[in-house]
Amino acid sequence: MYFIVFISFLILQRLSELYIARRNEKWLLQNGAIQYGQSHYPYMVSMHTLFILSIITEYNWRGGEPISWIALSSFLVVLSFKFWALSSLGKYWNTKIYRIPGVYPVKKGPYKIFKHPNYMEVVCEIAIIPLVFHLYYTAIVFSLLNAMMLTVRIKVENKVWAQ
Repeated sequence: MYFIVFISFLILQRLSELYIARRNEKWLLQNGAIQYGQSHYPYMVSMHTLFILSIITEYNWRGGEPISWIALSSFLVVLSFKFWALSSLGKYWNTKIYRIPGVYPVKKGPYKIFKHPNYMEVVCEIAIIPLVFHLYYTAIVFSLLNAMMLTVRIKVENKVWAQ
């Protein structure tokens, strides 16, 4: 029961983020934004989709692991940090990389302290979410895949903002 509630929440959260990203994308494009990093974006979407499928598969393969309340609490802390980071970006937040010429990076909220707080949060999410149900294989495999993905993505984003 806990797993069904958790995975449903996770899927709804991810879908709502895509909805917000699409809405923000329209605003960004109306304001002259240019998109970067298109070549790696489909791989990122695939990785995050496979992440959720892996959680479901490993959970069923293991026969339904009990919930870890500590990992769930950690996830909720990470989620609150995520909401802070995304709300600090406002309409500039997106799952794609956009830049409006002449506009500089947001420097409020966690962006005053960290260069890439949203990516820090994603690293934590990918590691912690599977641990809520003791899904160690998913946590390890997707943490490694995410590290490779973020290496590419952060390099592109840093290059865009250095222009």
